[in-house]
Amino acid sequence: MSGGTGLDEAIEYHVVNSLGWASLRPLQADSVEPVRAGADCVLIAPTAGGKTEAAVFPLLSSMVQEEWTGLSVLYVTPLRALLNNLYPRVTKYADWLGRRVGLWHGDVGDTERKRILADPPDILLTTPESLEAMLVSRRVDHDRLFSGVRAIVIDELHAFAASDRGWHLLGVLARLERLAQRPIQRVGLSATVGNPEEIGRWLQGGGTASRPGGRELRVVSEVVSGASSEPEVLLDYVGSVSNAAKVISSLHRGEKRLVFCESRRVSEQLAFELRALGVQTFVSHSSLSAEERRRSEEAFAEAQNTVIVATSTLELGIDIGDLDRVIQIDAPRTVASFLQRLGRTGRRSGTRRNTLFLATSSETFLEAAGVLLLWRRGFVEPISPPSHPRHLTAQQLLALALQEGAYGASTWKEWWGDLALMDDGDEVLGFLRAEGFLVDDGGLLMIGPAAEKAFGRRHFMDLLSSFDAEKELRVVAGNKEIGFISPLALPREGSEKLDSKPILMNGRAWHVEQINWERFEVLVSPVAHKGDVRWHSDAIALSFEVMRAQRDVLLGETPDVPLSRRAVDRLDLVRGAHAEHVSADRLVVDYSGDDVHLWTWAGLKANETLRAGLGGAEGQSFNDVMVLRGAGDLSEASRVTFDDVVPRIPVEMVDTLKFSAALPASVALTTLAERFADRRGATAISTALMRPPNAESAGSAPAKVENSP
Repeated sequence: MSGGTGLDEAIEYHVVNSLGWASLRPLQADSVEPVRAGADCVLIAPTAGGKTEAAVFPLLSSMVQEEWTGLSVLYVTPLRALLNNLYPRVTKYADWLGRRVGLWHGDVGDTERKRILADPPDILLTTPESLEAMLVSRRVDHDRLFSGVRAIVIDELHAFAASDRGWHLLGVLARLERLAQRPIQRVGLSATVGNPEEIGRWLQGGGTASRPGGRELRVVSEVVSGASSEPEVLLDYVGSVSNAAKVISSLHRGEKRLVFCESRRVSEQLAFELRALGVQTFVSHSSLSAEERRRSEEAFAEAQNTVIVATSTLELGIDIGDLDRVIQIDAPRTVASFLQRLGRTGRRSGTRRNTLFLATSSETFLEAAGVLLLWRRGFVEPISPPSHPRHLTAQQLLALALQEGAYGASTWKEWWGDLALMDDGDEVLGFLRAEGFLVDDGGLLMIGPAAEKAFGRRHFMDLLSSFDAEKELRVVAGNKEIGFISPLALPREGSEKLDSKPILMNGRAWHVEQINWERFEVLVSPVAHKGDVRWHSDAIALSFEVMRAQRDVLLGETPDVPLSRRAVDRLDLVRGAHAEHVSADRLVVDYSGDDVHLWTWAGLKANETLRAGLGGAEGQSFNDVMVLRGAGDLSEASRVTFDDVVPRIPVEMVDTLKFSAALPASVALTTLAERFADRRGATAISTALMRPPNAESAGSAPAKVENSP
């Protein structure tokens, strides 16, 4: 490296002499100028593409050369494990320049927090929830801690933007900007997304193409190209988790293999089967204890001939060392998720990115084929932040009252400016005041009795997080915490037999010795024979695009990837099984008594939105088909305008919306319904119903309606 990078000379020196790099990666080199210029940035590269350095190196250079003092840079991620993983790495970079890094999240002890507050570091690695906790804490001098903040790095930006945690982060960041009395530069790091400009505008404050923000936005993307980078992807059909374990145990011996599963249950089953076959196996998923996950990830990083079985917890950028292989059991839900996982491999010189798909059922085989078909077309899902986050609006209004003690009833908007999160602020604030969540004292709003009752437990801890963790029991063997388990997987109090079937946890079987429902704790001991465990999971709503791709596969389009002989045979069987459910130019409609089956291949959300547009006909929806009872003339759907149509949501689901107590029940229900709507998909399907089908008797060949999308 011969200088001229735009980085501080000390960083250039250490990049060459401490890291041993001959040069910066393209993304890192291209990011220096926009980051150092203070522009809001979205930096895009595959997993392990050097995005952290692309943000941190320029910010450290500005920190030194512009003489930033105190806490200057915040670095937030969605996962504590990712923060722990990044902490030594970022600390090493800061040490080059005599700067310090701090770590603050839920697992960091009180002693370290007091040290940070007494002598703030230059860079603080944290989560949005911990930032919120600092803002509402009476122990934190907000002005002293945050007044020097110049920039924030948002790692895994796509994960934030796709969930309510992103809206919560934007609300917290707006309040931090008011405390700092300056705009805080926003640098988002992301893997490939379909709409980076749009996500960048959202990052700036929720702006859209029709409502742009006033700040400069720069998108810097590293494009992987060239024949040498062509990934090695194979689709295979194995028929069961046990068979998947046999294939994994016999292939790629001596290599490090990361196996992704779509559920905790399957990951536990697979890990148990692999261990039974003598394969050194580790496990990582959200219901294992943090210590168990850390041990697994560290041991896997140091080993060679080994397998780690994981859910999406390892999809994000946690460093587990160089991988040889990625294996996907069944199918990821999205192309973006597949790209994240594919990017785990091919990091070493002379190696290629690779993924082996092992489908365990005909249904998941079709899902995998659909995802691969979209990938080969170059499609990546656009990220859509959840619509109408009114419950987060309420949370921010209440959190500000905790932070400030009281704030002006007529000046509250000054804290958030034009942030889209607060678009419904007047309506929400009116309800909070009317119901006693906030009380007015001489024009100042402060926490009221209703908020104390609804959220005041444990010093308002419920208000600090935008999501509810599943309530699970702690699983303990001796004095060692193994993980957590759903109450639904355990016998209730008074059951005579606790050991009817062992439970699986961390890839091992455990006998349930005792269940302490008061302490919410399960005491276990190891056993040799296989067990089982179930966690709560909701129905999986696949996207319109993924379902349309599955339809295209059934109609004869095959993804341009190698298929095993078993996969070729299975593809023929799957196409044969669905031959009467798809048509190249028509929508298949099957009449059976009073039931009408619409084979839409449009996704659960589109189907339920269509049902609402048809007047809420009784029945049931799936991703591929919807059943209607007493639907009447289906051709009426072609005249429905879906602009304001929302699916019917059961009233009891309101409790699943965090902070729903701080909204009118009808508004909370509407918010949920709007988030489940797929109006574009419903419109596309309704177009296929321009001409009513000829009713046919039950058991006859399906009727077909022309003009299918």
